[in-house]
Amino acid sequence: MARDTQIGIEEESDATTWSRRDFLSLTAWGGVLAFLSTMLVAFMRFMFPRVLFEPSPRFSAGRPDTFQPGTVDTRFKQSQRVWIVRYEDGSFFAMLAICTHLGCTPNWIPSDRKYKCPCHGSGFYMSGLNYEGPAPRPLDRAKISLSPEGDLVVDKAVLYSMKPGQDPDEQYPDSLLRI
Repeated sequence: MARDTQIGIEEESDATTWSRRDFLSLTAWGGVLAFLSTMLVAFMRFMFPRVLFEPSPRFSAGRPDTFQPGTVDTRFKQSQRVWIVRYEDGSFFAMLAICTHLGCTPNWIPSDRKYKCPCHGSGFYMSGLNYEGPAPRPLDRAKISLSPEGDLVVDKAVLYSMKPGQDPDEQYPDSLLRI
């Protein structure tokens, strides 16, 4: 009788354990379900396009009389990556604070009256003309105009890409705003 009880226990334990075939079959179906659910998530993500919301490339820089003649205004360097330059004669231009070598942000050094790129040492005059370093051309300028209210408006959507070795003021006279 003890032997019959032991055989019954062995048969019962064999019925509750999984065979290797059952385990592999369950694992394969789990992999198929994981793959299909991943593809479903990817398909659903495809239905909702990625949209990049950027600020407007146009911004108001304020009244012209707030800019000192013969200076480079760095108010918009961090927020817009733009310098507003006012010559002694009162003309304005907006220059992008993006180095033409690799896109770093140069610094304006007022004591030397030049821009200096901290990444690779490119140097630029106040007009944006490059004179040293690996930068292949002068700094780019953006369109600047007066609004009907009399404020300066910079439009970074309209860029003036300067050619190397030529004075930027002569290349694009439209980049200067004479008041």
